[in-house]
Amino acid sequence: MDRVWTAPELAEILGDWADGPGPLYRGLAEALLAAVDAGDLASGERLPAERDLARGLQVSRATIAAAYGLLRERGVLDSRRGSGSRVAPRPPAWVGAPASTAAVVRRLAAGPAGVISLAGAGGAVPDDLAAELTAVAAEDLPGLVAAGGYHPRGLPSLREAIAGGYTAEGLPTDPGQILVTTGATQAISLVTGLFLRRRSTVVVESPGWPGCLDTFRAAGARLAPVPLDEEGPRVDAVAQAFAGHPSLAYLMPSFHNPTGTLMTESRRRRIGELAAQHGVPVLEDNAYCTPLGGTVPAPLAAYAPPGATVLTVDSLTKRVWAGLRVGWVRAAAPIIDRLAQLKAIADLGSPVIDQALAVRLLRRPPAGPTQAQTQLAQLESLLRARLPEWRWRTPDGGSALWVRLPNADGREFAQLALREGVEVVPGEPGHSDHIRIPFLYSEATLAELTSRLARAWAAHSRRPSSTLTSAPAYQRSTEGVGQRSGQATPE
Repeated sequence: MDRVWTAPELAEILGDWADGPGPLYRGLAEALLAAVDAGDLASGERLPAERDLARGLQVSRATIAAAYGLLRERGVLDSRRGSGSRVAPRPPAWVGAPASTAAVVRRLAAGPAGVISLAGAGGAVPDDLAAELTAVAAEDLPGLVAAGGYHPRGLPSLREAIAGGYTAEGLPTDPGQILVTTGATQAISLVTGLFLRRRSTVVVESPGWPGCLDTFRAAGARLAPVPLDEEGPRVDAVAQAFAGHPSLAYLMPSFHNPTGTLMTESRRRRIGELAAQHGVPVLEDNAYCTPLGGTVPAPLAAYAPPGATVLTVDSLTKRVWAGLRVGWVRAAAPIIDRLAQLKAIADLGSPVIDQALAVRLLRRPPAGPTQAQTQLAQLESLLRARLPEWRWRTPDGGSALWVRLPNADGREFAQLALREGVEVVPGEPGHSDHIRIPFLYSEATLAELTSRLARAWAAHSRRPSSTLTSAPAYQRSTEGVGQRSGQATPE
């Protein structure tokens, strides 16, 4: 049966369709045409009704009607009474990415778009990064060149430093249990390739981060979400999911993205016991472990009993700089051996100069949370002043706020925010009234960010909750320049 697209699904693949000169309806028509040419919209697939798509994209119904009409004139759409508008038969220019890929991934692949993106974690480059890189060139480079440059498992010195760090945290680790990867994303992809096949089941937390979940979806896996409480994934839900013998469980103990939840020690111990009892491998992703004060428990693997299979992923990307793509996975040596083979097939090894820099960064004393705490406090203050209706819980760590929008759909709000120059990532289905706002930005960026969000929220608040009506399709909207002030009380 041909696919019937919903408005939120279609909005995911259209990207920055409203960002450009000319009337909105023409920009929408061009974006739909590009999706057809890319193969994202296939012949025979039905587009949403005009009323539904107008609501999903936060435009007038006249804009949708004009865009559909233009595509019918070009022979791109067929419209029949009672069956809606369908993509007309025409050969695609190329087979595009899977239609399920999150919009955040699509925009990242498309390149910079001149917006403030909330898809990343923000963060400033450390002041001494250039000095450390200079030291690598002056002191380490001769040895790196002499060693040949191929290290599929990672530089021995880096693996030793990572293993030493885990041992110091209470998780005894040998360098043979470490595989260095090109960021945490590659680590997750390698584990996916080892454990999953099409129609495998992966237990994931709900809400989750779209970019990570797309890795499992691209492998053809089925997701089994479990809800969170204040201590982490609910034990009853995990036990029920594990009883179904999934192929893998993917969890974020410290700190969960996007909610910032820190899994308690007792919850880590119980999930480790369930993993051993049911024979379910657990992939713990600690790449977002940025504390804002207080202590952080050891990785979940330290609490798991003998017989449990736990793989621990981490990265310097969030802690240091997004451009430093150095991650790793810790697991039992036989698993690392198999992952190393997949790594060698993928790229023969991660860049050695980056790894040498990582060694130096890992040997430094850990930086305090002072700057991150200041940035968090500034963002909260700005949101209370500019967007008093929004609600959130102040996190104990991580890099973002998980904000609830009252009586709003985050996917619809994302369309308006994008027109103000902010890329918003709404929550997954079931949590679509939430958005994630990173706070590791400069003071000026945080101020500009909240100003743009306030304009988008004002535009959203003025729109009726039912059918949207506005100026004719050829006129570009000028709504949403107002702002509000007041005081909000975080949840």
